[in-house]
Amino acid sequence: MPVPAADALAQTLSRHGLRPTPTRRAVLQAFRGQPYALSGADIEKALGPGTDRITLYRTLKSFVEQGLLHRVADETDVVRYAACSIECSPGAHFDNHVHFKCEVCQHTYCLSQVAIPAVTLPGRFVAQRRDYLLWGTCGQCQAA
Repeated sequence: MPVPAADALAQTLSRHGLRPTPTRRAVLQAFRGQPYALSGADIEKALGPGTDRITLYRTLKSFVEQGLLHRVADETDVVRYAACSIECSPGAHFDNHVHFKCEVCQHTYCLSQVAIPAVTLPGRFVAQRRDYLLWGTCGQCQAA
C-alpha cells in the first residue's frame, strides 16, 4: 500500500532530523516533481501570499544543512535550490553532477547522470567545492 503524500513528507523531514512543520512540508512539497532548480522567489510564489519570508529562508538554509537541498550556481546573483540525491546527508553533499542552464526558458536543471569530470589541480591548490554549469537549450525548448 502506498504511503500518503503528507506522511511521505513527514517521514522525509524526520529522516533528516527536522520537525514536520507546515512551512517545511509546504517547501518540500514545492520541490516534488520539479524538474529544475527553484529560486526563493519561485518557492514563495508556489507557497502563496502570506508566506513569511524569514521562515522560508531559514527553512531553505536548514534543508541545505540537512542534505535535502543543494544550492545551484549560475551566472546570476539569484540563489537557486534543487533536491539532493538520496546519498546526501547533513553536512555532506554528494551532488557532484553537472548543471545545465537553458538560455531560452532560463531554467537550471540538475543532470545527475552526468558526473563532473576529474580535474587535476596544480600544487598548493585545494578545491573545497565543485560547480560545473553547461549552457544551451533544453529538450522542452528545442521541441517548442
